[in-house]
Amino acid sequence: MSTRTRTATEPDSTSASGPEAVAQRDHAGPALVLDRHSTSASGPEAVAQRDHAGPALVLDRHSTSASGPEAVAQRDHAGPALVLDRHSTSTGQPKAVWAVAFASVIAFMGIGLVDPILKPIGEQLHASPSQVSLLFTSYMLVTGVAMLVTGVVSSRFGAKKTLLAGLALIIVFASLAGMSGTVGQIVGFRAGWGLGNALFIATALATIVGAASGGVARAIILYEAALGIGIATGPLLGGVLGGISWRGPFFGVSVLMAVAFIAIVVLLPEGPKAATPTSLTAPFKALRHRGLLVVSITALLYNFGFFTLLAYTPFPLDMGTYAIGFIFCGWGILLAVASVFFAPKLQHRFGTLPMIAVAVGLFAADLAVMALFAEHKPVLIAGVVLAGLFLGVNNTLITEAVMISAPVERSTASAAYSFVRFAGGAAAPWLAGKLGETSVSLPFWVGAVCTAAGVVVLLAGRSALAHIDDHDPAPHSVEEAQAVTVGD
Repeated sequence: MSTRTRTATEPDSTSASGPEAVAQRDHAGPALVLDRHSTSASGPEAVAQRDHAGPALVLDRHSTSASGPEAVAQRDHAGPALVLDRHSTSTGQPKAVWAVAFASVIAFMGIGLVDPILKPIGEQLHASPSQVSLLFTSYMLVTGVAMLVTGVVSSRFGAKKTLLAGLALIIVFASLAGMSGTVGQIVGFRAGWGLGNALFIATALATIVGAASGGVARAIILYEAALGIGIATGPLLGGVLGGISWRGPFFGVSVLMAVAFIAIVVLLPEGPKAATPTSLTAPFKALRHRGLLVVSITALLYNFGFFTLLAYTPFPLDMGTYAIGFIFCGWGILLAVASVFFAPKLQHRFGTLPMIAVAVGLFAADLAVMALFAEHKPVLIAGVVLAGLFLGVNNTLITEAVMISAPVERSTASAAYSFVRFAGGAAAPWLAGKLGETSVSLPFWVGAVCTAAGVVVLLAGRSALAHIDDHDPAPHSVEEAQAVTVGD
C-alpha cells in the first residue's frame, strides 16, 4: 500500500538533447515526476510511475495557461481509461472521485434497502421467506455473472459511459420493481437491477482506485466507506419509506440514482478508451493465479454468512420496518467505522492475512452465537450490529488483497473476484430462507460453518498471498477518515 512515487526518467536526461525530469508536486495530488521538455511529435509528455500497489499514470502537463499549470491524468491499461482534472476539493480528492463515491453510496443502498420490507412484501404478496429471499438471489446472481462483461464494456466504451449505463438500468428496474404486483415480478426486476449494479460497481472501484490521490490504500478506504454508508443508510431509507408502503424504497432509490446520474454527467470528465480492450476470457484466466482464487473462494464462503445475516435475520426478528431499518443502520455504521478507522491500524500492526482470518473467524463465531440464541431477539440484534465491525475490517483488507493478489489488470481482478463471490454466493439468501422454514437456528449454523470454512481456505492458501504485505502500509489519519465520511 505504499504511497511512495518512483521517478521515471529518460536515459541521459542530463544531456543537452535529452529530456529533463523535473519533480513537481501538484497542490491537489501526490508528488509527480514530469518530463517537461519532450521532443516527441506528440508534444510534452510526463511519465510518473507508481509502485506495484498503485496504478501507473501518464501525465500531460502544460504550464502556459495564464491560470497556472493544469494536470491531466490518464489511467493506463490497468483499468478504465480516464482523463481527470487534478484540481481537488478541500478534502484532497478530485471532484470526480467524490461524484463516483456519492453514486457508490446510492448504489450500495440497494443491498440493504429491502431488509425492512421483506416481511411486508411476503405478507402482502402472500410469499414464503424463501420466495421473498429470491429478491437477493436474483440480484446477486446477475450481478456476479455480469461482472464478467463489465471489463469488456468499460474498456470499449470508457468508464463514464459504463457508469451512466449502470445507473440508468438501476433507475429503470428499481422503478419497475416498485410498480410490481407479484413477488415473481420483483425478483425479475431485481435481476435487471443487478445488471446495472454490476456495470456500476466494478467500474466505480477501478475508477476510484485509479483517480484518488494517496494511492490504493486511501482509495480502498474511500470505496469501502461508501459501501458502509450506503449499506447503513439503505435499511434506514427502506424502513422510513417502507413504513408508508413497501413500494416506497424502490421509488426512493430511483430518485437518488437520478441525482447520482446527474452528478456523474456533470463532474466526471469523459475519458479515452483503454488502449487494449479487455478480453471476455480475462477474468477466467486471472483465476489461474492461486492467490486471487484463494481470496475469491474465501469471499464466496463468508458470503453465505453475510447473506444469512442480511436476508434471513429480519424474519426471526419479526419486528416493524422502522426497527429493522435502525438495526441494520447500526450494523452499516459500524461497518463503515471499522473500514475507515480500524482496518488500516490493525493491518499495520498485525498484517493483512492474519487480520482477514481473525475478522472472518469472529464473524463465524458471531453467527454461531446467533444460532444458539436464535429465539432471543436481543441476542440477534446485538449479533447483527457487532457483525458490522468484523465485516468492515474484512471488506477493506480483502478488497485490497484482491487488487494485488495477482499480476493482472485491476479491473480484471475485480471482475474475477466479484464473479466468484456474488454468483457463487447467490444461493445463500434462498437457502437461508428455505432452511429457516424448517428451523429458526439452522440458517445461522450453516452460515457459521461456511464462514469458518472460508478461514480454513485462506490459511491453507496463505503461501500464495505472502507477497501482499511486502510493501509498506500507507499511513491513514483520523482527519483523512473524517474527510471520507463527511464527503460522502
